[in-house]
Amino acid sequence: MGSKQTQLEVLERVQENNVKFVRLQFTDIFGALKNVAITVEDLPRVLEEGMLFDASAVGGIASHLQSDMVLRPDPTTFVVFPWRPRDGAVARLLCDLHTPEGQPFPLCSRWVLRRVLEEACGQGIRFLVAAEAEFFLFQLDDRGHPTTVTHDLASFCDLTPVDLGENARRDMVLTLQEMGIGTASSHHELGPGQHEIALRLTEALQAADQLVTFKFVVRTIAQRHGLHASFMPQPLSGANGSGLNLGLQVWQGDRNHLWDPYGEWGLSAAGRRFVGGILRHARGAAALTNPLVNSYKRLVPSDTAPTYVAWGEEGRNTIVRLPARRGIDMRIEVRHPDPTCNPYLALAVLLRAGLAGMHQGVEPPPPVSEKLYPAEGGGLGQPGAVCLPRTLEQALAAMQEDDLVRQTLGDTLFELYYQTKAGEWERFIAEVHPWELQEYLKAY
Repeated sequence: MGSKQTQLEVLERVQENNVKFVRLQFTDIFGALKNVAITVEDLPRVLEEGMLFDASAVGGIASHLQSDMVLRPDPTTFVVFPWRPRDGAVARLLCDLHTPEGQPFPLCSRWVLRRVLEEACGQGIRFLVAAEAEFFLFQLDDRGHPTTVTHDLASFCDLTPVDLGENARRDMVLTLQEMGIGTASSHHELGPGQHEIALRLTEALQAADQLVTFKFVVRTIAQRHGLHASFMPQPLSGANGSGLNLGLQVWQGDRNHLWDPYGEWGLSAAGRRFVGGILRHARGAAALTNPLVNSYKRLVPSDTAPTYVAWGEEGRNTIVRLPARRGIDMRIEVRHPDPTCNPYLALAVLLRAGLAGMHQGVEPPPPVSEKLYPAEGGGLGQPGAVCLPRTLEQALAAMQEDDLVRQTLGDTLFELYYQTKAGEWERFIAEVHPWELQEYLKAY
């Protein structure tokens, strides 16, 4: 909950912007944004007391333990939707979930990240996060349903008229900026119809808030342009997949804890061990960073897919890379997550893994000085090379074996997440897919 002063500022902004409705937004454990709308007349009471809500029908929130919860708005997240009419405007507040008794709700993913950040804060450490998110723009059919027909056939950094999505992407950036979300860059990506927008470095919780808002904004603006924005990791066979690169900084006071001017590549001993922790738990966290069956169609060993549990400066297929920027701006780039992840849970596990690496003195393996190449047939090309899981089933098995992941999520959230994703995998393997028909129907 914010301070009384912050609550008063929210009420003042509501009046200034002629807001009539406020959406109380929250995420389920899979990162899907949900909301309950209230009128401004109820806002003062909800800011003070929260709002009791029956979540029994909300998948990824309700549990056998408890379905009633309280939405507690975070006043610092108040923003007016720019695309709504100014006369009778609509605003939103992101919410933390609590039990009716006032305790954090065990299935609140925002609280999971808060808890990790509080643990770090107790050690004098805070995290900053930047994000680069990729997505596709697809055409709609005559009934308004999304297709897999891309909006253009452009490639990396192409311009109009080849890049037909430039206008939509510009409107997305302008809308994000109007909502207080800083963008560093935007451009057409490598695949046809594929785009990237980079969000500026900010505090970790705010970065996660911005990512869930970002996906909501991108899809809303795409719809207004008659398009469908998809964050699916690999919607097209043989094309580039969509990733979510996370740039992480570790600060202690006014010092970037990753930087050491005398360390190799300017990386400190603590930074090295932070990398070591992320690598140690990457396989166990994969079901969170890459949560879909489809996620592993992107993570196929190749020259560019970030599949190898390794790190270095040049390699583009390692999961951790050190960008060329050094000094006070030193950061670690984690390249394997995809934009379908719940950013609260993905960041919570990655940051806690890095913290554990620093405290336990986990030294990473030697850095890779060049690309790792897949062996013939797609296997591992180097002796001792370790890959991320190849399927969601393998990722869930690794998750079961990783105590840090369970401790970070808590038993209740861990079990619900695991069981739901295991069910998703079972539904997938029980389905007959077009590839099987094409490969086997005539031959057998």
